[in-house]
Amino acid sequence: MSGLVVKTAVVPGTAPVVEAPIENDGWFPDIDPVALRKEQRIRDSVTAERLRAAIIAAIITVGNQLAAWQAGRMTSTPTKLGDVPSPKIDGESRYVLLYRAAIAAYAKSKLVEGYRDTDTTTAGQRDVEDLEPTIAELRRDGIHAIRDILGRGRTDIELI
Repeated sequence: MSGLVVKTAVVPGTAPVVEAPIENDGWFPDIDPVALRKEQRIRDSVTAERLRAAIIAAIITVGNQLAAWQAGRMTSTPTKLGDVPSPKIDGESRYVLLYRAAIAAYAKSKLVEGYRDTDTTTAGQRDVEDLEPTIAELRRDGIHAIRDILGRGRTDIELI
């Protein structure tokens, strides 16, 4: 009796990269890189280390812009951003949602800006020019989220 026996090769699968949440200062919420990666559609080609560095840079940038506002809120009873009185959206503080949006926008803008230098051919240069509005739009989104937290308008007008 003859037969065909097929043995399946056992290929060790690659374990998913575990991206631990980035601990914040205790007042602002921690940031989950996995959730940010999913929300911002950041590809797997961006390493966990690069994403983490971009998020930390964004936390610093946003934290610097909100430092005075945070100090004013910390003198009252709230012990964290989520405790500052604000409307809830989908069960979460509006301020927390805006903070995460600002972090996501600044982190992604940093990543897009950092990855644009990988191709310096003529076609690559055209792609860089196409990315410029995206970087500016991401930064604009971050600024808008911060201004919403601060309760400021989104437009600055200066007379010359």
